Amino acid sequence: MWTPALSADGCYICGSGSTDACRDYCRYSGSDTFDNRKKCEKAGCKVSGTASCPTAVNYKVCNALQERSISEMLLAHFQVRVQ
Repeated sequence: MWTPALSADGCYICGSGSTDACRDYCRYSGSDTFDNRKKCEKAGCKVSGTASCPTAVNYKVCNALQERSISEMLLAHFQVRVQ
């Protein structure tokens, strides 16, 4: 049975001292991990918590950069489990 690996996007709340681009939130892909936190910090977010990503346009939301190659992302997306 072929089952694609699922990943969800989440957001970190950006606190006082964050850059203007990351004034409110930083979006990441996958799980809440040390690496994702570091990517958001590198983007200018002073992480102060986690939250669902807002959909309203009045929030500033930056993105954590993906540092994986396209082939690595495709491989992770189509990962299979044999049951």
